[in-house]
Amino acid sequence: MPPGPKRTIGQVMKILKPEFDDVSISKIRFLEKEGLLAPERAPSGYRKYSQEDINRLIQILRIQRDTY
Repeated sequence: MPPGPKRTIGQVMKILKPEFDDVSISKIRFLEKEGLLAPERAPSGYRKYSQEDINRLIQILRIQRDTY
């Protein structure tokens, strides 16, 4: 099965907002800087998130929310 579409950080935000109303672009970038995410980069430098990246991000955010 071919991989699903890659999404921009703005598109990822729209997916996350219903469950994580306090999530921000800077928080996603921070998690990447900490090594918890590694989205693909387009030649222009833009982040491109796969469904696997999004699932991992959701898992991280749920652990943070439910633990802290």
